[in-house]
Amino acid sequence: MTTTDMDWAFPRIKRLPPYVFAVVNELKYRLRRQGEDIIDLGMGNPTTPPASHIIDKLCEVAKRPHVHGYSASKGIPRLRKAICDFYERRFGVKLDPETEAIMTIGAKEGYSHLILAMISPGDSVIVPNPTYPIHYYAPIIAGGEVRTIPLIFNGVEDHQEEFLRKFRQIVKESMPPPKAIVISFPHNPTTICVGREFFKELVNFCREKGIWIIHDFAYADIAFDGYKPPSILEVEGAKNIAVELYSMSKGFSMAGWRIAFAVGNEKIIKNLAHLKSYLDYGVFTPIQVASVIALDSPYEIVEKNAQIYERRRNTLVEGLKSLGWNIEKPKATMFVWAKIPDWIGMNSLDFAMFLLKEAKVAVSPGIGFGEYGEGYVRFALVENELRIKQAIRGIRRALRKLKTTV
Repeated sequence: MTTTDMDWAFPRIKRLPPYVFAVVNELKYRLRRQGEDIIDLGMGNPTTPPASHIIDKLCEVAKRPHVHGYSASKGIPRLRKAICDFYERRFGVKLDPETEAIMTIGAKEGYSHLILAMISPGDSVIVPNPTYPIHYYAPIIAGGEVRTIPLIFNGVEDHQEEFLRKFRQIVKESMPPPKAIVISFPHNPTTICVGREFFKELVNFCREKGIWIIHDFAYADIAFDGYKPPSILEVEGAKNIAVELYSMSKGFSMAGWRIAFAVGNEKIIKNLAHLKSYLDYGVFTPIQVASVIALDSPYEIVEKNAQIYERRRNTLVEGLKSLGWNIEKPKATMFVWAKIPDWIGMNSLDFAMFLLKEAKVAVSPGIGFGEYGEGYVRFALVENELRIKQAIRGIRRALRKLKTTV
């Protein structure tokens, strides 16, 4: 029997399409190997380091001889208490560190294993479209089905109410009803933000229908212009039906450290902990101890990072506007979601490839986030302001060249 004949052994992989972003990345790496200076605004990978005292604590603890064995899958008790204390200070939400909080190896791992613990073949999950790809594909990997709600409503003034209306309609039409809905606000890639009233309506409806809510709160700390993203757990009764994923990747600039938490509903946390006990031994203990220091630090260290992203946002949006590209400033996240001007006449993947070749700027094509992302590209605010200005100059040259050919 050949290896080709044995492809049947990987049924879950067959349900996963080729990764759209890989096409852009392959060209980016090829151009860099050829010596091109590519400004990468594609992947949302923070480039600012954590505060120095957090790194110092990591190094200090790593020198201790007894910390190099297996750690705790749920997170060391001090770390779970630190996240609960942080939630009470930041959002006014009280959590039990023993039953309502668990550390995960990044939000992506936590979400994927939560879905694996919750979803069986035949179960369905509702996911916005466009969305961060793992939100859609984790239920697929688990053997479930996905129904999507458009997040882009052209000509609709109240996007929050339209989303809720569509959600209620899908639930009404579904048999059996969906097991869960996955949301993430502030949203990647669209940067859409919601208020506490949106969460209140969603929680009340899901409690009535018996539908779990999974809220990926990855951009809780990257907000601008006075906007403060609410936690869904601030809503009365939310812990009866909801779990929230909070990550230290963005606000604390600790993406590579892989520290996040699932907090909220006790039953969900218990079952996630049960599954994870079979799968991992937790994150390296010095990283967990340093994360305690980060969470216990004054919140100003996070606010300083948000201010860096705000300045980058302003530079990028103002620069794109100077090209005649009309884009509103997002209120949160580390992204700018930009509708491709109609006159360009390209789909999002072709336009992303065009910018990479002609402007030497990498962006993410909207189609990579779902069918409703077509017609958009996403800029990640991961380069400094000088590099962003350089990117604007490259885009200006590329668009001028394009105008002479259309």
